[in-house]
Amino acid sequence: MVNVLDILYETNALLKGHFLLSSGRHSGEYVQCAKLLQYGDKSEQVISVIVEKLKNLDFDVVVGPAMGGILVAYEIGRQTGKRAIFTERVDNVMTLRRGFAIEKGEKVLITEDVVTTGKSSYETAEVIKSLGGKVVGIASIINRSSGDIEYPLYSAIKLDIETWTKEECPLCREGKPVEKPGSRIIK
Repeated sequence: MVNVLDILYETNALLKGHFLLSSGRHSGEYVQCAKLLQYGDKSEQVISVIVEKLKNLDFDVVVGPAMGGILVAYEIGRQTGKRAIFTERVDNVMTLRRGFAIEKGEKVLITEDVVTTGKSSYETAEVIKSLGGKVVGIASIINRSSGDIEYPLYSAIKLDIETWTKEECPLCREGKPVEKPGSRIIK
């Protein structure tokens, strides 16, 4: 049996500090899945937990939003034998490029490293729907959501990590410097 939390600690993917999340909220902990994903064998183990949960889900293609969803899409695609592609931001707008296509009626599984608010997944879902695809779910290594994601969510592990607005943040009040480890531009 795969112990996902042990692997996150072993790969230093679970960080402690003061972080600005892509949602704009602050947190004292951050999951940096890139630390996990640098190890193919450990990624394969963790993502196999997700793939087991997907065994009864009918989907045609896996789409991962850049950056966090790309390697997850690849590995889920590899383990399930499905095509894996990705969306990326152009001028801060999620787009499907590089000759990738989604055919009308294709059933699409969105992949992420971490789902908190679902913002990147929702942006990707809009791209998929605009091309005639049907979103059947979201798969992620980490589920940090509060349970309000509108699509079925299949994750390797659920982590409840406290977050705050900048105004509520106790770490800001203590004067601790903030890090922004994610890739999204926050306005």
